[in-house]
Amino acid sequence: MGFYSGTVQVAVIFLVILNLIEVYGGIPTTLEGPFKPVTVPLDKSFRGHAIDLPDTDPRLQRSVTGFEPEQISVSLSSTHDSIWISWITGQFQIGDNIKPLDPKTVASFVHYGKLRFPMIHKATGYSLVYSQMYPFEGLQNYTSGIIHHVRLTGLEPNTLYYYRCGDPSLPSLSDIYSFKTMPVSGPRRYPSRIAVVGDLGLTYNSSSTINHLTSNKPDLVLLVGDLSYANLYLTNGTSSDCYSCSFPDTPVHETYQPRWDYWGRFLQPLVSKVPIMMVQGNHEIELQAENRTFASYSSRYAFPYKESGSSSPFYYSFNAGGIHFVVLGGYAAYSITADQYKWLQKDLACVNREVTPWLVATWHPPWYSSYTAHYREAECMKVAMEDLLYRYGVDIVFNGHVHAYERSNRVYNYTLDPCGPVYITIGDGGNREKMAITHADEPGKCPEPSTTPDEFMGGFCAYNFTSGPAAGKFCWDQQPEYSAYRESSFGHGILEVKNETHALWTWHRNQDMYNKVGDQIYIVRQPKRCPIELKNVNDKMKKYTWNKIAFIDSSGEALDFGELGTADPMSGVNPLPPYKGAVVAPGGGSVALVAGVVPGTDVPPGATDPPAVLENCKIQGIRM
Repeated sequence: MGFYSGTVQVAVIFLVILNLIEVYGGIPTTLEGPFKPVTVPLDKSFRGHAIDLPDTDPRLQRSVTGFEPEQISVSLSSTHDSIWISWITGQFQIGDNIKPLDPKTVASFVHYGKLRFPMIHKATGYSLVYSQMYPFEGLQNYTSGIIHHVRLTGLEPNTLYYYRCGDPSLPSLSDIYSFKTMPVSGPRRYPSRIAVVGDLGLTYNSSSTINHLTSNKPDLVLLVGDLSYANLYLTNGTSSDCYSCSFPDTPVHETYQPRWDYWGRFLQPLVSKVPIMMVQGNHEIELQAENRTFASYSSRYAFPYKESGSSSPFYYSFNAGGIHFVVLGGYAAYSITADQYKWLQKDLACVNREVTPWLVATWHPPWYSSYTAHYREAECMKVAMEDLLYRYGVDIVFNGHVHAYERSNRVYNYTLDPCGPVYITIGDGGNREKMAITHADEPGKCPEPSTTPDEFMGGFCAYNFTSGPAAGKFCWDQQPEYSAYRESSFGHGILEVKNETHALWTWHRNQDMYNKVGDQIYIVRQPKRCPIELKNVNDKMKKYTWNKIAFIDSSGEALDFGELGTADPMSGVNPLPPYKGAVVAPGGGSVALVAGVVPGTDVPPGATDPPAVLENCKIQGIRM
């Protein structure tokens, strides 16, 4: 009996080992971390072709006539059942005496359906024109073609749709394109591959990056800031790798806006069928007359900020199957009193980790980078927001800005922490500013602290470390322990979420063959070891006596009220208290809980009525 029992135990152990080999295939996992820091030596023979594609490249040229659509792109709304289609009609103008096109002259229509013919659905949207104006003699002004945005709703999950866009009355319709919707949110439903790239630009190396990325057949593209690099040009089309070095005497930082049009044409073969989600970068600031910024970025592409309860396209959220993405603005106010911070509180409080187990955050300037370039530049943003992201259990953070690749161990507050996020800097898309190659821990490469604050946001928060191996210093003397892997090469990454606890991250270098791996690891969530610090609805309710519930539609209008302890079968409200189960707002709107505080009870500091963290919480995300 003992022999039989021992044999069974050995067999079970063997099967477990085989299963682990099958699951991981010898690929390391974050469960084995923290890892000893690795720096891949710079391959000095490879610097890539970080030279801009010329205006004459066929991929950048206008290939349509009249008001036919061009620069077509697809982007996600906040949930799987909605998609944005964007495009441009008409030609841009650049010069001294320019007159903007009239958006009302061309309608915004999308015909779509699950069959190429007939396309039985039709949607309309809105259009606009933006200008880049400079109040200085000799500088050329710019006005765009007519930019169209149409939101398609009522879509089925994980489904291929065909579409044509344009104005059928002119006629000026596009060719037929297609896109595939995201899976419905759930713990076992994920897009197959999500491509992540940053600081792309429009160079020969950018072209290599997009070719490699496309070969991996992504279902979604996340571009973590710095898109066209039009601001490396003067308005006359003269360019430089370093604007401030070559043009120190210009009265304002100029841009050559046609590079945005070239960039849109260059990317259309990919993003007309694969949704792309954008993050604001510093190269999108593009200051112009009357201190206006981000005009091109915020006009050319659609962002699901209104659908996700945000007031700005610089920060928003969306779901891709069982992943909740939070896009933050590194160049928008982020202090605890700012709208962005308050929105982030609300959004995180609404995430249901049983529906979207994975929580991924992204913004442009990194918090954890050991390169000299932009070292600790975003420290004030880190000081303001890191604790909030940690408490809500963010799993992965994607950044750009530094033109190299770096993956961290799990870290929080510069300390190794098994419950901290994995930070991945992937600003190596191939732009003409070339790669970052020096590290702040190399002798003589630690920047002067006073030079580190971001010029646009201002503020200074990067002081010497007060604890740990670098205590009393501004930089480490060796590769920081939080830095697991770093390498100066151009490339892109692919995220493949396998289930509610395991995601495979792969980084591909441009100089390698398409199927070769530069860095690869399974990122493993441990919800039992790292429980989310509460802040859910039930805990908030303990501090209040709830007397009413108001249904709020997408326009902010109250639709109905329910008294405490009553149930309205039409609205789906469960009796209160206890407040359990799902709350369904009519028309799929939002809900606001109206609180009445019991006299004599302590109200939490900063609490509002209703609590700000619950106001306008999207129903699909509430966990009761």
